[in-house]
Amino acid sequence: MIPSALEHVQEIAGPSGRVAVFLDYDGTLTPIVSHPKDAWLADSMRQTLQELAAQTPVAILSGRDLDDVRQRAGIDDIVYAGSHGFDIAGPHGLRRQMATEFLPKLDTVENELHKRLDGISGALVERKRFSIAAHYRNVKEEDIPRVKRAVAEAAARHRELRRIDGKKVYELLPDIEWDKGKAVLWLLEALGLDRENSRSIYIGDDVTDEDAFRALERRGIGILVCEESQPTAARYSLGEPAEVERFLRLLTVCLRLVEL
Repeated sequence: MIPSALEHVQEIAGPSGRVAVFLDYDGTLTPIVSHPKDAWLADSMRQTLQELAAQTPVAILSGRDLDDVRQRAGIDDIVYAGSHGFDIAGPHGLRRQMATEFLPKLDTVENELHKRLDGISGALVERKRFSIAAHYRNVKEEDIPRVKRAVAEAAARHRELRRIDGKKVYELLPDIEWDKGKAVLWLLEALGLDRENSRSIYIGDDVTDEDAFRALERRGIGILVCEESQPTAARYSLGEPAEVERFLRLLTVCLRLVEL
């Protein structure tokens, strides 16, 4: 097991107090739930993020649509990146969208997957602006191979898209050199946080967050949210969203003390 971030908060915060915090949403700020629509930010987590954002730059990077995650978090003056970093917006006119030319292709594949999966009990096809997710968390075990086959065949027919596998979900998105890691690096530059005396913290729980952990290996700190040991490029771990909230509160205190 990699060490707990709760036991190394001061070390992670660093001596200068110049920190940028990047966070996944589902499984990191909120527990994983049976239906994506039910994952709402707890009031205590929202307050914790607001207090942290008053001390240092904060960004939420999610597989959800930009507008969806922004509405669920409901916090002004932070950066939001939806669709795994393909759609970014923030204060002072910060804006970037990637791969808009793929939208017609995504429309086509969305229709194909609905035809293949709508008849499978528990399967959910979720269209996001820049990706399509096929959820199988509520699918019977014997039907899961049908979901996987449908997504794999769609990816084989439409080579412009690539498949990523998440927690009980397969997702198709534009096959370009862009992911959460590249989105974080772009944000650091856009926000003027790519200087040597700044450090970045990225907290996430899923395979897409590993791209960000790897991107920050030499210039920041990755924290994996997991309850069991698993391979990761992160340096520290937290067990669940409740521990994430506790860590963020302690980090906020550390940053305040540095300012005094």
